[in-house]
Amino acid sequence: MTDDSVPYRDVIGLGRLNTAYAQSKILHSAVETRLFDLLAEGPADEAVIAERLGLHRRLLPDFLRALVALGLLERTGDTYANAAPAAAVLVSGTPYYLGDSVRAAAARHYAMWGRLTEALRDGAPKADQAAGPGAFERLYRNPEAARWFLAHMDSAHALVGPQLAEAVPWSRYRSFVDVGGARGHIAAAVAAAHPHLTGGVFELPAVRPFFDEHVAALGLADRLTFHAGDFFTTPLPAADVLIFGHVLHDWEPDQRQLLLERAYQALAPGGAVVVYDQMLDDDEPDLASVLGSLNVALVTGGSEYLVQDCRGWMEKAGFRVESGRRLRTIGSDYVLVGVKP
Repeated sequence: MTDDSVPYRDVIGLGRLNTAYAQSKILHSAVETRLFDLLAEGPADEAVIAERLGLHRRLLPDFLRALVALGLLERTGDTYANAAPAAAVLVSGTPYYLGDSVRAAAARHYAMWGRLTEALRDGAPKADQAAGPGAFERLYRNPEAARWFLAHMDSAHALVGPQLAEAVPWSRYRSFVDVGGARGHIAAAVAAAHPHLTGGVFELPAVRPFFDEHVAALGLADRLTFHAGDFFTTPLPAADVLIFGHVLHDWEPDQRQLLLERAYQALAPGGAVVVYDQMLDDDEPDLASVLGSLNVALVTGGSEYLVQDCRGWMEKAGFRVESGRRLRTIGSDYVLVGVKP
């Protein structure tokens, strides 16, 4: 017999939401211990897992059960194996490997989100090393930290490149430059999908060695060029298309406007600017985009922005907004394409 006045569904749902952080940490720890990489070698039982990964036996049984319940492992008798989702994106070396992004969430974002209430009261970023003037220059001076950060960016945005290659009418153009394009992972995806294109990345000078290493490993060194500079002060390179991906959200609205105006000045008539971010749309609310906006605010003090605001900045700069669409990415990115008349 049940009491119909008790909202069982709400109590259960909200109770589980209240402890959803535990599921995140299960995933984080599985990646941090390299469990999925071990099981990619073949199924293993608790004893082998504990010995190979240096784990204590006390918590291990429930840890593995939790991963089975989350759909990340499969159990047959006493042995465990990677389930399909884990095998596809949580084993090192897979094309859409998410492990570097998971490690970044564990190391940088998890504790930061624990300070959300504090941030709501004072409005300040809560990352250990919040972005700001000179933040990226400082980061890139440390080769180990830079390599880790760039790997995280590639991992988190792995789904963007292939979709960006479809979202823009690239057949109209011959060249592009990804402004603030890190070590060239997105540029490489676009170039690989469209052999007629030559591309490049415009980044701070310290990124050049990482770019050179990465594009050489991808076999695209002959088609992708590095351009060094600061996009607020250095003239933007000449190209048919300029891309701003996960760039505008780090800055204030007047700085976003300035970057789009600088792009307009750099492009010839018929050229295009492409902007993608986890843009917000109040007519079609998207939880991933809103969480992305809060994450940026906690890290940098920036934020995501409304799709219509970006359209307005583009039009004010002189562009004719030609198309826009939501991408299927972790952060539910939105891409806008503007053409210079």
